[in-house]
Parts: sequence; structure tokens; C-alpha cells
Amino acid sequence: MFEDTYKTISAPSTGSYSEKRSKFLAYAFPVQTEAQIKEHVAEIQKKHYDARHCCYAYIIGPRKDAYRVNDNGEPSGTAGRPIHGQLLSKDLTNTLVIVVRYFGGIKLGVSGLQNAYKVAAREALEAANIVEKTIDETYQVTFEYLQMNAVMQQMKDPYVTILSQQSDLNCMIQFSIRQREADRIVEALKKVGTVTVL
Repeated sequence: MFEDTYKTISAPSTGSYSEKRSKFLAYAFPVQTEAQIKEHVAEIQKKHYDARHCCYAYIIGPRKDAYRVNDNGEPSGTAGRPIHGQLLSKDLTNTLVIVVRYFGGIKLGVSGLQNAYKVAAREALEAANIVEKTIDETYQVTFEYLQMNAVMQQMKDPYVTILSQQSDLNCMIQFSIRQREADRIVEALKKVGTVTVL
């Protein structure tokens, strides 16, 4: 059976690491969209306007199909990639990690930088509350008022969440359901109404 769950963090968290007077401050955020990512990056850049670098990595989507790494002026592969590696090692998605560096005057070299960004990101993720969520699909069912009982019987399923409903001569319910349970409920509903995918 295919996997219909994913791991993410439930709330923002922070971590830090120091190496040869350079300070690395890490921030982890739960995110759903690239617009949210831009907001968080802008907010941290503004908060740490005096920092030398503001590097980040993120993964979004239940299937982890969208990701990005950003070195923000550090040598290529020394910041964004180690941060991304920590997201992968914890099997997370819908998560953004930003690491801000205050330069301490001593160069760390490629391996020193990679380690520092990796450890700072790990500290933030270890402080986070990791949760498992289900991949849900959203549907709409339209039916006649007389069919209400038959439809509500399916809506009582533990995997179904009603998002909105209207009861008139023609009734409509929008609902979300755990992906692996969808076929079963949709088939039952098709016997009493019209089901569309949203």
C-alpha cells in the first residue's frame, strides 16, 4: 500500500552553533507555500540585517517534490546543501530552515562551514516538535435533501472532515478525507449523489 503520511514540524523552533567566533543562528518554520517561505526569509533578514549571510533550505509538498537550497554568498554547497541534508535526514517536508551567520573574523574553510550550517540546522530541528500528518484529498458531494441521511452516514467516517455544507432543495457538502480511504467513501457517495474532486 502506498504511503499517505508525511512528517513536518508543528511550530517554529530555534537552534545555534558557534565556531571560531562565528555565530550561526538557526530558525525552523512549518510552511505550506513558497509565499510563506519568502515572508519568513524576509522577516529573518530584516531581524538580522547586520548579519553576513542568511542561508536556507526548504522542502514542501507531501511527496517532497519542491525544494530549494540557498547559500546566500557562502561558497557553493557549504550552507544550503548541509541544511537541506538535515531536513532529509529527519524525513521532513513542509519545513523551512534558515541559518544566519555572524562572521567572527576567522575563516572556517569549506568543511568547517558545511559542519557549522549542518549542526545549527540540526539543533533547530531537534528542538522542534515533529508530527506525522496524513495526505488528504478534498471533494464535494451534491445531493437532494431526501438523500441527507445516506450522505451523513458516510460523513461520520473517522477519516472524513466536513469543510462546509449547505442544505437546501439541493444540498452540498465539501469534505476532506485521508487519501487511502477516499475511494471507499467516494464510491458509497456516488450511489446517492454527484461527487466532484476539488
